[in-house]
Amino acid sequence: MILNRRRFLGVFGLGSAGLIITPGDAVPHAHSGPLRPAEPALPFVGPLDQGRHEPPLLTRAKAALAQHGRSIAHHDTVGIVDFAAPSRQPRFHLLDMATGKVSTHLVAHGRGSDPANSGWVEQLSNRPGSNASCGGSFVTGEIYHGKHGRSRRLIGLERENDMAGPRGIVIHAASYVDDGMAQSHGRIGRSQGCFAVSQGDIDMVLARLGPGRLLLATRLSS
Repeated sequence: MILNRRRFLGVFGLGSAGLIITPGDAVPHAHSGPLRPAEPALPFVGPLDQGRHEPPLLTRAKAALAQHGRSIAHHDTVGIVDFAAPSRQPRFHLLDMATGKVSTHLVAHGRGSDPANSGWVEQLSNRPGSNASCGGSFVTGEIYHGKHGRSRRLIGLERENDMAGPRGIVIHAASYVDDGMAQSHGRIGRSQGCFAVSQGDIDMVLARLGPGRLLLATRLSS
């Protein structure tokens, strides 16, 4: 995910630093019911009100850090996954809170969240065995080596995701998360509820979103 997701789209006020956004899609509090909206336009294009208002991505990151800051050791980088966007679009945003720079990546949702394999999240669940994605705020844990290679554990901080640890909801790489598949099929594959990224992105995602950092799965439009 390099060329199309790293072209410059806009600059937003962030103190003395500009918020430089690359394409992706957006998301907030997860819901247990149907989630499929009309397909959103890319939400980060152009300055907002001549810089007087910060973009939703930054607002949501600050709010989540304020709510869960005592559980988050490091506030330098925040990951935000937008379940309002279809899986064919890069919707895993890594926000550098100091520089305002954002990188975006493809990420899968669980098959239980998308039973028809449409590429859209229809529902979220915290229930073991659901194979669905769950929303809310997570704190990142340690790296381990599992069946998907290097992966990072996640600990849910809210009632809607407090079973993430027992369910084995983690960040890992998968071959079914691929630009070519997104373009040719209009969607990528589904996980069993994990945040699966491409094999080309996994090392960078694990490095930037190290232990003790916030990952938020949400909907910016809600």
